[in-house]
Amino acid sequence: MDNQQDKPRKTANKTNRLANIANEMGRIPPQSVDLEKAVLGAMMLEKNAVTDTIDILMQESFYDPKHQYIFAAIKELFGSSKPIDILTVTDKLKQNGELEAAGGAVYISQLTNRIASTAHVEYHARVIAEKYIKRELIRMSSEVMKEAFDDTNDVFDVLNKAEGDLFKIAENNMGKSVDVMQNVVREAIEEIEKASQNTDGISGIPTGFYGLDKLTAGWQRSDMIVLAARPAMGKTAFVLSMARNTAVDFNQGVAIFSLEMSSVQLVKRLISSETRLPAEKLRKGDLRDDEFQQLHSRITKLSTAPIYIDDTPGISVFDLRAKCRRLKMQYDIQIVIIDYLQLMTAGGSKGQGNREQEISTISRSIKEIAKELNVPVIALSQLSRSVEQRGGDKRPVLSDLRESGAIEQDADIVSFIYRPEYYGFLQDEEGNSNAGVGEIIVAKHRNGGLENIRLRFIKEYARFDNLESFDGEPEMPGHNNLTANASFDDQGVGSYTVQSKMNSFDDDANDFDLSDGEDSPF
Repeated sequence: MDNQQDKPRKTANKTNRLANIANEMGRIPPQSVDLEKAVLGAMMLEKNAVTDTIDILMQESFYDPKHQYIFAAIKELFGSSKPIDILTVTDKLKQNGELEAAGGAVYISQLTNRIASTAHVEYHARVIAEKYIKRELIRMSSEVMKEAFDDTNDVFDVLNKAEGDLFKIAENNMGKSVDVMQNVVREAIEEIEKASQNTDGISGIPTGFYGLDKLTAGWQRSDMIVLAARPAMGKTAFVLSMARNTAVDFNQGVAIFSLEMSSVQLVKRLISSETRLPAEKLRKGDLRDDEFQQLHSRITKLSTAPIYIDDTPGISVFDLRAKCRRLKMQYDIQIVIIDYLQLMTAGGSKGQGNREQEISTISRSIKEIAKELNVPVIALSQLSRSVEQRGGDKRPVLSDLRESGAIEQDADIVSFIYRPEYYGFLQDEEGNSNAGVGEIIVAKHRNGGLENIRLRFIKEYARFDNLESFDGEPEMPGHNNLTANASFDDQGVGSYTVQSKMNSFDDDANDFDLSDGEDSPF
């Protein structure tokens, strides 16, 4: 409670600092004290006025420090589900020792005398919020100017802070403080109730793989998911298949940061997978007339899918954060894929120490991006050679993660891609064929169980699919016209009904070459 009582004092000090900045510029800060009085008066007169404005305004939204104290008391009463009127607000301020700072009982009573109607209170509240955003932009710009003039500051640190502050202002999430329990509980209950309304059992971002979606309920927002494998296991093929399902079948925005392959190479792979034309034929351009027709007719949905590819090599976490923010603001992306983590750099001019420390910094930053943007981030990762050197079935384990234990620590989910056929294991323990089978081994799951999900790997198309659904035909009934509804049986086998959208392709996409070096299954 002490922290909550201190907040109005801190915001009042912040207002005073802004006033000093404005005085230096010879200008009055953007504000509308009369509207502030009107909104506070309406909130103490009409219950609906509180409901209409409480999520629009914050203590900092009010320019007059007296109004910040009054709003803080109203918000505290609202959080406790207590009546809000002149008497209860005055009493709450008195209990907090803030009545005098709020202008006194007479001033508070006068606020309601100005109100003839509460009809336009929401509009007035939004004007107050806009004035606050302008004041924040002025304050932030002033701070950036001061830091930029200071030669002891790292320019990239200054730039990163400025962009972060600007993003917070745009998202109306400025300076979020520690949440009180009752507010968090209310939000959690709302999410649970919303999840209960999902008939498909998916509360996160769907992958289109039945067993995986059943285990995870879709990739959950703010989670960092690490997908690791040895070369030639098909890491890129898996995430591209998943990205295609998420974007085309569920119309969810996907950002792909490809540090190893160019955007055109990735698109060529997607074209092979989508058109069911073998990569070998596409590389050579050895297509019959009917196959060319098949090529053009089946990329329609793919060409309009909300997939956004950035192929900057060796991208730094600073650039990654900046680009993710822009993609979130411009295209409302719902998931981020990084291929792959070990090719990133920590960035900055200061020394990062050894490689393990740098990977730790990168891993921690990826988790921060997931939380900041409230989207799942999938980071592909290499495994160490110890997998190849040991005996047995060569299934990867958590200790095989390459270069840093921080990856395992930061990740909410750690999963591996394993194709037993690659190592010569043609049958599983039950005698089932391993031909064309890939396993997603979920080895760490912070909020759920562990399981091995078996998928079909179609080598000639560089594609992963549900084990039971792929019939070898170019078109599958009920697959390319799915909506986001799914049902599962006890074995995780299910059915989807789906609909469809990728940024425009480069003209060079006609030059097919689906190889990607050591990770290529071809």
